[in-house]
Parts: sequence; structure tokens; C-alpha cells
Amino acid sequence: MPTELPDAEYRSRLREVRGKLDDTDADAAVWFSATSIHYVSGFEHVQTERPVCLAVTDDRIEIVVPRLEVERVETVDRIDAVHHYFDYPQGRPMQVVAEMLDGLGAETVAADADGAPGVMGYEGPELSEFVDVETQSWVSRMRWEKTDAEVDLIRESAKWGNLAHRYLAEYTEPGAHPATVSQRASMEASRAMLDTLGDQFVENVRASGPARAGYISAHETALPHGHTPNKRLERGDVLVTGASANVDGYGSELERTMFVGEVSDEQEHYFELMLEAQDIAIDALGPGVPLSYVDEQVWAFYEEQGITDLAQHHVGHNIGLGGHEPPYIDQGWGDYDHVDESDAEMRPGQVYTIEPGIYTDHEGYRHSDTIAITEDGVEWLTYYPRDLESNVITE
Repeated sequence: MPTELPDAEYRSRLREVRGKLDDTDADAAVWFSATSIHYVSGFEHVQTERPVCLAVTDDRIEIVVPRLEVERVETVDRIDAVHHYFDYPQGRPMQVVAEMLDGLGAETVAADADGAPGVMGYEGPELSEFVDVETQSWVSRMRWEKTDAEVDLIRESAKWGNLAHRYLAEYTEPGAHPATVSQRASMEASRAMLDTLGDQFVENVRASGPARAGYISAHETALPHGHTPNKRLERGDVLVTGASANVDGYGSELERTMFVGEVSDEQEHYFELMLEAQDIAIDALGPGVPLSYVDEQVWAFYEEQGITDLAQHHVGHNIGLGGHEPPYIDQGWGDYDHVDESDAEMRPGQVYTIEPGIYTDHEGYRHSDTIAITEDGVEWLTYYPRDLESNVITE
């Protein structure tokens, strides 16, 4: 029951990063992305207007944080030195970053961006005002293929997501409000997860439990990213669910199309079309398969059935520390400017959500399963039943 990424994973990542740094003329590698900083160092934080900057040289790891993060970052043993400013804008964080780099003897850096991202009102200055900057996207690319340890965490996430989804189905009934059902299912699954894992649970969530489940219902399902409606459930409603769990920052994705009490002939028709589209996508997966091919197979099915006008998105995406990560299972992936020819095909260690959807004017139909690419095929990580009968809420 793995619940935390072992330290050996971070040592391996640092070796790879330093190897890439050695191949450049830069003196240090620098990251401003919260996810990349987490991936390289293990320090997790929320990206706000207060910049955080991680620097790696051939023998040092140092970081700049706002004052309010000092005590937390000091618990990360692999970081050699912590520099801080008081707050933004009074603390002049980029000047502190420049001072850190000067102390490391870094005149040229390979950075994931020319300064911190402009979120929540942050407006610079750019890092290149202080040092020479070469851009790199090493961590973004490293995250595409997961190690066995990472897949173990995603598998553990899927297990607790499955429990949360079962609670969701159990508490759903006509007259219930979707928001309160979602909250109850998430609470019960989080309680079970925390009680079971105890001290093994890694603290990296804020103000919510680690497991979550919920859904959109009725007319909102016609929108792939619809909102939870302020409307109690009625017999005949379509639900598009979602469930996952946070396991040391890693997540999975489980979604099902469900029905409250009864299913019309039209609903059953679209459900079965959606299910067949997902089957086609999953059957096409495997190491060495072009990502565009999988999406093309589903699109060909849509054309055969005359329902291309009911599609609104591609088949799926990679998943891990982020809910959406490249590569994307998209017909245009192989022609995307940022994709090398060698990256156009699926590789072992990549973990995908498979979620072709069908959307009418009034309702939507989508399952999503999390599936890992292995050396000789695939491994299903989510496992909630997919058939129609299992996804009808009976009173």
C-alpha cells in the first residue's frame, strides 16, 4: 500500500536534471512552476502571486520562498539552503532570486520561464534583467513517463477513488441535492482513507479530504465541464460522475455516466455508443501506438454512426501530479510543433485517461478510466463497472 514517493525517486530525478544541465552552457537550472519544484525537490506549495524559485547546480539545491513558507520548506532535507523575502511586492522576490544565483556563481541559467508566472496579480520583473536565461522544459517532458513508484501511487489513488464513487452511488436518490451527496461521499471516503492509512498519509491537501467524488446532473451534463446544478435529482436524470484521491500529490480519474431510477430508449442508445467509443479507444492503446491513431479510430466510429456533431473533445490525456498532462490523445498530436517525431507514440510508463464523450443538446455521456501503458500492453488502474445495469441508481 504505497502512499509516499521514496527518496530514491528524487535522487534519480536530480541525477537526470544535472545530466541535462551538464549538456548546456548554463551554470544552474531554475524552476518557477510549483509542480516542477515539487517534482524535483519534493517541496509542495500553492502557486500564488508570491514567487518561489528552485535552483539546482552540479552540487547544490537552493530555493527562494516567501517568509510564510520558510518553516515548511526547511523540513525538506534535500534542499541545501533556503532564502526568503517577506512578501510581494515589498520583498522584491526576483532580486532575492538574483542574489541566490550570484551566491551559486550562476551567470547563465536554464530556466522553465523567464521569471515567475503572472498569476494572482504578479507582474515581474523578468529573470533576464539579472542573469542570462536559456529556456528549458526538462521536467515537463520527464513527467510524461511514470516510474513504477509513480504508477503505484496512481494505482492507490484509483483504489480510494473507487471507494468514493461507491459512496456516491449509494447516497444518490431522487430528491437528493447533488452538492450534498458529493460532499457526503467525499467525506466518508476521506474518513476511510485517513483511518486506514493513519500516519502513512502524506499531508499535502488543504481544508478538504484526500478523496473526492461528485457529479454534474441533468442539463449540465450536455457541457463537458458543466457545473453542479442547484436542482434536486429527479427520476430519469443523467449523471456524469468524477472520483479520485490525492496520494502524495498523484491522482487518478474515474468517471461514469449514470442514471437515476430509469433509462429511456434514447438514453440507452447514446450510452451504448459512448461505451463502444471507449472500447475502441482502449483496444487501440499500447506501446509504440501513435497517439493520433487512437483518436482517429474513435473519430472514424463517430463518422460511421453519423454522430461527429455530438463530439466536443479528444479521447484523453496523460495524468499524474497534474490532472491534465501531455501527451494528449489527439488527432493533431503528431503534427504539433512541440512534439519530436520520437514522442508521437505511446511509451511504457505513460498513464492516460480514456474518455471519449457524446453530447446531445440536452444531456452528455462520458466514462473515463485511468490506464497505464506497459511494456507489452496496458493495465487498467480504475475498475468501477462500466456496463449500463451497474450504472443505474435503483431505489
